[in-house]
Amino acid sequence: MTDSDLALLEGRLASKGVSAVRPLAGGASSLTYAGCVAGRRIVIKVAPSGVEPIAHRNVLRQSRIIRALERTDVPVPHILFEETGRPPQVPPLYAMSFLEGTSTEPLFDMHAPLLADVTIAARFRNSARALARLHRLDPTTVDVGDEPVLRPQDEIDRWSRTLQTVDPALVPGWRDVSASLRSSLPAPVRPAIVHGDFRLGNLLAVGEQITAVIDWEIWSISDPRVDLGWFLINSDPATYERTTRYCHAAPSTDDLTATYCEELGADLPELQWFQSLACFKSAATWSLIVKHNRRRATPDPDLEAMATAPPRLLGRAADLLSSYSGGRHQRNTDQP
Repeated sequence: MTDSDLALLEGRLASKGVSAVRPLAGGASSLTYAGCVAGRRIVIKVAPSGVEPIAHRNVLRQSRIIRALERTDVPVPHILFEETGRPPQVPPLYAMSFLEGTSTEPLFDMHAPLLADVTIAARFRNSARALARLHRLDPTTVDVGDEPVLRPQDEIDRWSRTLQTVDPALVPGWRDVSASLRSSLPAPVRPAIVHGDFRLGNLLAVGEQITAVIDWEIWSISDPRVDLGWFLINSDPATYERTTRYCHAAPSTDDLTATYCEELGADLPELQWFQSLACFKSAATWSLIVKHNRRRATPDPDLEAMATAPPRLLGRAADLLSSYSGGRHQRNTDQP
């Protein structure tokens, strides 16, 4: 955002009593700002100007789910106000309460804040509990509007479309993984509210406690295992193989699954398939990041280094599917 854009935003917010507006780091599909109202700190999310506020840029859709979750035991900020604007020139925005906490990916961030290993382990487990509390909600009793129910195969379609746009050398064999996922779809379970990118980097924490689930750009009503599979692969040091100071602090995926299921009050079957889907999704997202980075005038070498990740992720997805399919076949043959 330019200085003139910031000045226009300050003018819009002044009528709400907001002052001291300044950009906050993070946020690609929407812009994030800090401000003050009557001495209280707030956070403002603004859609990008000049484009239609649809899909992940639809900030008012994000505020709707946060507002709906305020009345539940899922930790979220409090929505203060919204403005529809006049898109695309004057983008929509919403403001929410500021909550204490830091956001970090302990298995990915090379310069993560120094915390005790037991604190990091507790954050992972408390994240699993927060995810279970989200999935425990019945979407029909929470005001989520007229959201359609998405299926796991819709996720395969979405990320396959992304993979079609990148250099094939970045993602060898992705079509085979996509076909294997389609041919081994698990039986459905009750749909839930799904965050879509649930990991420690999209949570705020103080010490061991999770204070907020943030960044709701791609939430949906879908199979809760889509979220759980993504959370598990992002909680596994073997996924990105980055040697951070916390690579030995994370609980095992079995531990986190047990914590989640205990809080949920039920077991979820066939999680290997959803971890494979998560690896497939991660391969797609990282290949897209690498593609865009290579188009920069000066590519970021740290992002270019991640070009090795998509082939490894696709290989892991294939291995998980092979193990899952073999185990499922064994279960089927054991049945009378």
